[in-house]
Amino acid sequence: MTEQIRRVLVRSLDDITIEHVPAPAPGDDELLVRTTVVGVCGSDTHAAAGHHPFIDLPYRPGHEAVGVVAAAGRAAEDFTPGDRVIVEPNLYCGRCAQCRSGRYNICEDLKVFGCQTPGAMADVFTIPADRVHRVPDGMTDLQAALVEPLATPVHAVAKAGDLTGRTVAVLGAGPIGLFTLIAARHAGAARIVVTDLLEGKRKRALRLGADAALPADAPGLVERAHAALDGPADVVFDCVTREQSMAQATDLVAKGGHIVVVGVGAAGATPIRLDLIQDREIRVEGTLMYTADDYRTAMSLIASGAVRTAEIVTATYPLDDAAKAFTASVDPEQVKVLVTVEGP
Repeated sequence: MTEQIRRVLVRSLDDITIEHVPAPAPGDDELLVRTTVVGVCGSDTHAAAGHHPFIDLPYRPGHEAVGVVAAAGRAAEDFTPGDRVIVEPNLYCGRCAQCRSGRYNICEDLKVFGCQTPGAMADVFTIPADRVHRVPDGMTDLQAALVEPLATPVHAVAKAGDLTGRTVAVLGAGPIGLFTLIAARHAGAARIVVTDLLEGKRKRALRLGADAALPADAPGLVERAHAALDGPADVVFDCVTREQSMAQATDLVAKGGHIVVVGVGAAGATPIRLDLIQDREIRVEGTLMYTADDYRTAMSLIASGAVRTAEIVTATYPLDDAAKAFTASVDPEQVKVLVTVEGP
């Protein structure tokens, strides 16, 4: 009889169930990985609510994943059972112009493991062997689960260029905003202001190194942020990406400055002041996911102690309680919610 495994199926935020399916077998170039920890991402909750522009319902989540190799295909000889691995979930074609230039994170035919394909929120999963990284010695599974969500801000910060001695505003103090704060500080930013609606998240940003943390809806926000930075921000990272945040970003950034759009915006237009962008020579740039270099930087940051896991991981749930994990993740007071997986 074929072994059955548990796998999470998301039809909506109110309809998240465990399905029982036959255990997959790895192809020649694939690994069979037994999941240990998998994160619930903001993209997951947006998708479950029907708001994500690139994830269709129903779907089977799990792209922030850590596990142990259970079996390796014939062409995946670099890995052996027992190896601890972190998933890098961008599934790229390797043939298009972007892939050939090394920018496979914006592959013309990009799919994301756990978003457009079944993911790792399951007992086991299969994945191409070139889509995983070994967990560094001494790194816990909980720390390793933060590599993928940290790699996105690492990539975004790199897009902004050399931050040494520059001033930065980070809009939003959710997981991506807090990781952007950490990555920007590591990259040499001189002063960093973080904004968020919630006092608890602002306090967390201060504990993680922000020079100031301001209410996102405060009267005079722009003036207060400029005062904290001794002038307009050289770079603004919009980790919210809504009409209000983009308007604030345009007002916060210096002439000739740089706005990096990190958050996933809702489908449809988000009005921005094109007159100001033109007149002030503001550079607005999108950023998507990461490459292997960003993973290596993220792992180095975590290994250095720059990421305090206890400040980031605010709740954990077993696989059978995945629905509760999604519900918790929607709570704005939570930062990173993880699902832990033990044998069925």
